[in-house]
Amino acid sequence: MGQWQHLAERLKREGVKFHIEPCVRFKGQVGEQATMFIKDPSNNYLEFKSFKDMGQLFARE
Repeated sequence: MGQWQHLAERLKREGVKFHIEPCVRFKGQVGEQATMFIKDPSNNYLEFKSFKDMGQLFARE
């Protein structure tokens, strides 16, 4: 999660336009995750994601 936060901060500092701003989904719930989307120069959308607990990667309630 720390590396994801560092990347999000760096992209913001560099003025990168986000398709979906960095945010945390499912906060305090099973599967809590941080995510952000940007578009690369070839118009592909890239998602960068991090999980609070990697053990919950495929967890369900």
